[in-house]
Amino acid sequence: MKLKQRTYAQQKALWGFLYVLPWLLGFLFFFLIPLFYSLQYSFSSIKADSKGMTIEFIGFANFIEALTVNTNFNRTLVESIVNMVVNVPLIVIFSLFLAVLLNQKFVGRAIARSIFFLPVILASGVIASLEATSLVQAINEQNASGGFFSAGTIGMANMMIRSGLNEDIVMYLMDAVERIYQIVSQSGVQILIFLAGIQTISPQLYEASKIEGATGYEAFWKITFPMVSPLILVNVIYTIIDSFSRNNMTDLIKETGFTTFNFGLSSAMAWIYFLAIMVILFISTYFVSKRVFYQD
Repeated sequence: MKLKQRTYAQQKALWGFLYVLPWLLGFLFFFLIPLFYSLQYSFSSIKADSKGMTIEFIGFANFIEALTVNTNFNRTLVESIVNMVVNVPLIVIFSLFLAVLLNQKFVGRAIARSIFFLPVILASGVIASLEATSLVQAINEQNASGGFFSAGTIGMANMMIRSGLNEDIVMYLMDAVERIYQIVSQSGVQILIFLAGIQTISPQLYEASKIEGATGYEAFWKITFPMVSPLILVNVIYTIIDSFSRNNMTDLIKETGFTTFNFGLSSAMAWIYFLAIMVILFISTYFVSKRVFYQD
């Protein structure tokens, strides 16, 4: 008896399922139960005694306390969202720009690619803890207080404003200069994704455009940008989630839960934070996906 041969669409669906299977198993065995308990704790008052842990249902009291009583939650949440709104476009644009440059043929290309991926390694483990007390922190503190870059950026800002550029755009660009270390350190994975996508574009498309007289600028906007637009959506989603996983909001949630041992309030903060992330992801995905080009 011959087995029915799968169609191309069925084969893609099967490989897609096998690709996400490790994540699915990890979620079911390691995250689903903690997620359920976190939701239960957010509606409960948790007290520990000699007999163990007592869980008492109190409704939305933890959520009300987080939003109306806690002095740090609202401020920290707003700061995290504002930083995300500022950083995500900068990181995605910078990553695409660097990926296009790193895709060119030049001496030392492999070393250059490794250098721009180093921040991903530096952001983990022991090196991350050393970074907190290193020269990097001193540079960031100087930038925040108007140190290393302030004189130059103020002069450049004044020059651009006098040339007729909108003041809001100038301030956004100057803020990007002040955040340069943060942008570079969070762009490694995005550069790698864009670089992989650019290398899948058929060289014949560029050859045909060159024969037709297209410039490099036109080839970028007519070929490269549309072909990598699905990856722009991927990187926007990844950058949003990455920015929410490393900021003061997560530190506040951990401090509330594991320093003051108020697990109910900490869980409520986490769920409010989670819902805020979902709303931002939904809005971002909706608007970006409308501009995505999918090749048939």
